[in-house]
Amino acid sequence: MGHKNPDTDAICSAIAYADLLRQTRLPNAIAACCGTPNSRTEWVLHQAGLPRPRMITDVRPRAMDVSHVGVTTATLSDTIFEAYHRMAGGGFRSLPVVDEDQRIIGMLSLLDLLQLLIPTDIEGEAVRAVRTNIASMAKVLSANIACQPANHEDEEIDYIMMVAGSSEPVMAERIKHFEAQRLLIITGDRAGVQLLAVEAGVKCLVITSGFRPAEAILNAAVAKGVTILMTPRDTASSTQLIRGSRPIQHAVARDFASFEPDAPLHVLRDRIQGLHQTLFPVLEPGTRKVLGVFSRTDLVNPRRPKLILVDHNEFSQAVTGADEADIIEVMDHHRLSGNLVTREPVQFINKPVGSTCTIVARSFRSHRIEPSKAIATCLCAGIISDTLNLTSPTATEEDRKILHWLSETAGIDVERFTEEFFAAGSVLRSSAPEQVLGSDRKEYEECGYKISISQVEEVGLNQFWPVREALQKELQRLIEIHRLDIACLLVTDVNRNDSLLLIEAPEEVLRKIQFPRKKQNLYRLDGVVSRKKQLFPWLSSLLGELSRDSG
Repeated sequence: MGHKNPDTDAICSAIAYADLLRQTRLPNAIAACCGTPNSRTEWVLHQAGLPRPRMITDVRPRAMDVSHVGVTTATLSDTIFEAYHRMAGGGFRSLPVVDEDQRIIGMLSLLDLLQLLIPTDIEGEAVRAVRTNIASMAKVLSANIACQPANHEDEEIDYIMMVAGSSEPVMAERIKHFEAQRLLIITGDRAGVQLLAVEAGVKCLVITSGFRPAEAILNAAVAKGVTILMTPRDTASSTQLIRGSRPIQHAVARDFASFEPDAPLHVLRDRIQGLHQTLFPVLEPGTRKVLGVFSRTDLVNPRRPKLILVDHNEFSQAVTGADEADIIEVMDHHRLSGNLVTREPVQFINKPVGSTCTIVARSFRSHRIEPSKAIATCLCAGIISDTLNLTSPTATEEDRKILHWLSETAGIDVERFTEEFFAAGSVLRSSAPEQVLGSDRKEYEECGYKISISQVEEVGLNQFWPVREALQKELQRLIEIHRLDIACLLVTDVNRNDSLLLIEAPEEVLRKIQFPRKKQNLYRLDGVVSRKKQLFPWLSSLLGELSRDSG
């Protein structure tokens, strides 16, 4: 991707270089831009039959970039046993709980499950208690329901669990001590105990190890309203599984932190500080469906996007978050400056030519790959735009040779293409002042000054005069918003190869300007058409003199 407020060279070099990389060594290369293409660039893309590159204005890692997708979830009717196995299977200590439409209801943690599973009171009736229902028990026990009362309502109650490990007289005595409608008796093939439980009218009788009760006992159970479950599990396993059959709905935390997919990492880190929550859901805005989850450890060393920078080599001009990305390559034709730092050695191509598109075209030739007609058209446009069809002082012999080769490949007449390109849209006529200054704007730092230089190319300057005052006010606003020292606009007449400079700067800077002054803060720059090779070097020299004078 190119720089902020991209010009045609930035957009077209990104599109063309991504195309070359896909054919050579990076099949997943994607062309992107971090600003809206101007009207002339849009015209070029239309002529070439190419889509606008993907708009990405911030490459800082987001919530979705660190999230695990294909998330395991639970529902309110799930049992402790089911929820725990889903946690263990996914390697999580927490799960999102969703409704039938996959919308999030709450979060369930391993600690919540343990509090359901293990009684806090180990004395008296409490140690036997388990809150569950028949359907949940049947599910975890893989049990068949041998009989069930006709008017049965499978409500969740606090069962008193009793294992028939004693003799029949002892069991008969124990049963008397508890409320029958809460008793849950677990036994094997002991017909006497089965009959005792049924005659006492217990709530549920679980018969283990695959044994089936006698018909007489089944008939008696129907008469007494006793539910009988038959499970292939043994008695010891059944006891443990019944404890795990409790539905999780009472343990679900309804108050939890969640994030939208585009939330940046610094927001995530700030918000989760001090929270006991271990897993954080990422939700689709509006629907609240779970898109992914992340934990604290996922924020420690997040996956970083890989960037190739074209037509710039400074973080100050790069997409927001570029300093947090992995810069793997730079291709540019501007001076080296700024604070670009990479984690690893990278391929850095910087050539003194008029356009980054010239460098990209050279790469096609070095790989012995002929660009498609569409890509060749894009590359032609980048060179024509940045060199004003080779009339700019930045144009080199290499630009001329490459443009000739590309125009033949694209099948275009350069002179006619140039005329149509610059006539494709007057930025001054069709755009608001903030859009004019933002359509091709670059920031620099020089001699302690923070500078913004915008440039527009026009066929004649008739469109400039009606909007001059509005543009001056916008320069003032730009200084306030971006905390600049100097903001200026270079309006270049592509017919005359001259420019006007509209500038907002401290008085000591204005006093140093030697160009002919047309109006307040407006100067005529005869023969100046290049921001890179003419305007910025002049301004840099002027600021250097001021710095030396003040020193």
